[in-house]
Amino acid sequence: MNLTSRLRRLTSMPTFNVLLALSAAHCLNDLLQSVITAVYPMLKADLGINFAQIGLITLVYQLAASIFQPVVGYAFDRRPFVWSLPMGMCSTSIGIILFSYCETLPGILAAVFMVGIGSATLHPEASRITSLAGHERRGFAQSVFQVGGNFGGSIGPLLVALIVAPHNRHYVMWFLLFAALCFAAMRPICRWYGEYLRTLRTRTERTEHHAKLPLSKKRTLFTIGIIIVLIFSKYIYMASLSSYYTFYLIDRFGVSVSHSQIYLFVFVVSTAAGTLVGGPVGDRYGRKLVIWVSILGAAPFSLLMPHVSLPLTVIMSFCVGFILSSAFPAILLYAQELLPTKLGMISGLFFGFAFGVGGIASAVLGDYADIYGIEAVYNFCAYTPLLGIVAAFLPNLKKVQANRR
Repeated sequence: MNLTSRLRRLTSMPTFNVLLALSAAHCLNDLLQSVITAVYPMLKADLGINFAQIGLITLVYQLAASIFQPVVGYAFDRRPFVWSLPMGMCSTSIGIILFSYCETLPGILAAVFMVGIGSATLHPEASRITSLAGHERRGFAQSVFQVGGNFGGSIGPLLVALIVAPHNRHYVMWFLLFAALCFAAMRPICRWYGEYLRTLRTRTERTEHHAKLPLSKKRTLFTIGIIIVLIFSKYIYMASLSSYYTFYLIDRFGVSVSHSQIYLFVFVVSTAAGTLVGGPVGDRYGRKLVIWVSILGAAPFSLLMPHVSLPLTVIMSFCVGFILSSAFPAILLYAQELLPTKLGMISGLFFGFAFGVGGIASAVLGDYADIYGIEAVYNFCAYTPLLGIVAAFLPNLKKVQANRR
């Protein structure tokens, strides 16, 4: 079957329009989320705060998102709610308004907390609905969903450079237009999900709740521990790039704030490209291989990046973003395959843990940067992708499932 035939088969899925809407909602949500970190240089100048306080802002935002995600996932697994996605976007919109006008650190912390709650609602719910809509093509569905988020995160800093940086932080209010578009994208999702729930309630038994675990409980817990180590290694390095990459470029190479945002855009768009590749490759060759290559494979580029020129730094950041980002769809689907009856909770747990690791790492790295300098952060974080070697201990679920047939 050639590429054209495969694409025609995939786009003919009855739920393909729902998947596109989910991807669009994820795109617009993550675009709004990325505004927070992209405005950090302006926020630092406006409020006169230091790197440790920048790290604190990220910590509050990430912890709000991480702590509530598994809670939201578990709650809506038990009691599904059709309008959960618009509810989360309401919280994000309030946070954006506060972030635009607050002139005190406590006000900014309240704003990013509200944005974090919005993220905590959208990610587990939208990921679970994506799995339900994807049916037997869950890898493809998850890639469509994830690439939307990464694309939104990539264009957010670029739009900040074009809309906000030439003026002042109050121009962040213009991003409420994207919130309105997100509400519109959620309408077909809510309509389909409502019909799905009504159909589900007419059945006498929910067959997805009778799926067998591929591994024993003891081995499942061990495997989840390995996945947590892999997320830890991935998101420490990603936190150094997403929160401090612009400061690093300004400090080391003397680039302007606007140019640093464009270079950040190059990095973040690479994550969208990597995400698009990771899911389908995992479907074809197995999740374990993708996880192994994507995390450990980033180490050569991360180790070289602190020692090269500006053009090579931009190239290295693209390579690291592309390779590392291909891991998350594979990790998430691998975890969902471990516990197929808890899709929302698992999505919330791993999205939440990723956010939490990123938040704690940002706070610690901010304090480290204040003491030792921003370049020291990248010399230290360059070694974290080497933890990807623990992927060797992951069971090959594709082989386990094949042996059971």
